Amino acid sequence: MEYKRSLLKIIDFYLVTDSGLSKKGTLSDVENAVAAGCRIIQYREKSRSTKDMILEAAQIKTLCGSEAIFLVNDRVDVALAVDADGVHIGQDDMHISTARNLLGPNKIIGLTVHNVEEALKAEQNGADYVGLGPIFDTTTKNDAGDGIGPESIRAVKDAINIPIVAIGGINKQNCESVIAGGSDSLVAISAVVCSDDVARETKEFIDIIRQNKT
Repeated sequence: MEYKRSLLKIIDFYLVTDSGLSKKGTLSDVENAVAAGCRIIQYREKSRSTKDMILEAAQIKTLCGSEAIFLVNDRVDVALAVDADGVHIGQDDMHISTARNLLGPNKIIGLTVHNVEEALKAEQNGADYVGLGPIFDTTTKNDAGDGIGPESIRAVKDAINIPIVAIGGINKQNCESVIAGGSDSLVAISAVVCSDDVARETKEFIDIIRQNKT
């Protein structure tokens, strides 16, 4: 687990699955993203039964292997059932301290935040990274709210010491501004899972992020 935790320091492109948008299915998307070098995968599934989620999550864990961190969105029970590397939770989900008590001290917990105040609180409460957004207006998440803009990332970056993953409306045309703003990593859901070649899209995002980080 220490090795997986060390991967947090070098994450760039972050894949969040979406079975509703995916052209080739969640398992195919994960397999191709990991093959392209993606180091962090979040399984986000809103429409399947718990039983089916556990079956699929177990397969995703195998696909991630030692190459990528495997997190489950919201569902601590599913994460526990398959011994995932951790979870990603939102402001309205289970409190981070409760999730930590259930998962134990070594698992990775990410928390969605929208501003400096929430980011500071997340770090104080033991989050391993924050998902900051929405950076731009997005249609992938109905309740995301208005985009806060890439220029808002810097204040959060200066306030906390844990990694920032930017999310919301990000694509190849605007992602450079997100990394320039101070984000360590980024999520681009529809730009990747709606494509015919998830591996190629993932690789292109990774290349852009790495070039702009240096």
